[in-house]
Amino acid sequence: MGGNNRSGRYSGEALTEVTAEGQRLGEVEQAFASLHERYLGADAGFHASYRIELDDLGLSWAVELDETECRVTVSPERDPDAVIGTDAATWLELREGQLSGLDAFRSRRLWARGNLDLAVAFECFFQRPHGRPPLLRIHEVRAGKARISTLSAGDGIENVILIHGLGSNKTSFYETVSALTPQHTVHAIDLPGFGSSSKPLRAPYDAAWFARSVCRFMDAMEIDRAHLVGNSLGGRVAIEVGLREPARVQSLSLLCPSMAWRRRRQFVPLVRLLRPELAAIPHSFGGGLVRQQFWSMFSRPERIHPSAADVAVEEFLRTYRSSVNARVAFSASARHIYLEEPGGPRGFYTRLRELEPPAMFVWGDEDPLVPLAFSRYVRDALPDARQVVLDQCGHVPQVEHPVDANALVHDFIGHAQASAAERAAKRLGRAARRLQGRINGGSTNGSGRNGKNPEITAEAA
Repeated sequence: MGGNNRSGRYSGEALTEVTAEGQRLGEVEQAFASLHERYLGADAGFHASYRIELDDLGLSWAVELDETECRVTVSPERDPDAVIGTDAATWLELREGQLSGLDAFRSRRLWARGNLDLAVAFECFFQRPHGRPPLLRIHEVRAGKARISTLSAGDGIENVILIHGLGSNKTSFYETVSALTPQHTVHAIDLPGFGSSSKPLRAPYDAAWFARSVCRFMDAMEIDRAHLVGNSLGGRVAIEVGLREPARVQSLSLLCPSMAWRRRRQFVPLVRLLRPELAAIPHSFGGGLVRQQFWSMFSRPERIHPSAADVAVEEFLRTYRSSVNARVAFSASARHIYLEEPGGPRGFYTRLRELEPPAMFVWGDEDPLVPLAFSRYVRDALPDARQVVLDQCGHVPQVEHPVDANALVHDFIGHAQASAAERAAKRLGRAARRLQGRINGGSTNGSGRNGKNPEITAEAA
């Protein structure tokens, strides 16, 4: 009889599990069936195909979007534009608007292949329940003649702009977007020439040109002032914005920023002769070489999830192979990094002394591209700048040490905000005292002394 009881108990547990799985499947099917009702539409001519794989259920769905319609089938295309993989519980949280795709990506509850911009943009096309807007959006911003692909999230008062490094794009800052959005409005951009932004063939692709593009982006978004966060080339661009438009920069968080080379400049004459237009000659990087270069940027590659390498390599190859313009943009940008003059009246380190916005430099102690030795030059030029060294860290701190790097950025932005508020309060106090002094001065007698309250006049003086 005891054996029969055990058998009955196990059967009950199995039945409960089957019932729960069936209920979850029903909820998932309903979520897919309601997608067309929540679809917000897209720009004219838009078309994208997705395959959604729910690993725990072993099932997948195809979703096709155009400018007016959303179609869902259970027969996925073999070669969609983007593949999104997750589990049923996460998918339901995403559809309910309890979780953003970036949060799921950050916590390794979601993976993607193919066009990553389209994968992340998926939730941007759908209302959340009760007519609530999406948690984030990917959109194009017209900045002068350039089109800048942008991921925007959050609804804080302060704006933060994230600027990627050479050969990368906004995907390198996805975890930073997720970490900062609870308190700030965050914009991760693709610099012109990279990612999904426009790629003008004859642009100079130097720091000054990129800085003007960032300022035009701010103008288009009606952002008067912002905190800038930049990695590698993006750090150099952020510095240039701070030098040219200091009033528009609230703080600079610079993660292994590109700096003018003081050594190994023996190849400058040769590099000057090698025009970036040579990159227009048909060629391509092999996936193996790109993957090798990707892993070389990290101090401890084992910390990086293998899917991150797949995403980064696929994105680089997709962009680099997409057009002649993309190859020229990459070549021209790399060339300007190497050729920048370090010294002289208008050399980089001479100009760096003029940087006004509060700046934090975060270095990796094992960075193979921007060695820690550059911190000495920064200390000479900007003795008041904050400098932080991350142990066992390579060239991309926000990817290799996301928790530490994002916490440093978050805290530095908060410190800059508090300092700015304190300075504003002091300015207001001084203005109030001057005003009070003028009021009191207007009631002085012929000798110039204030007969009513001489203490106030003395304090104002």
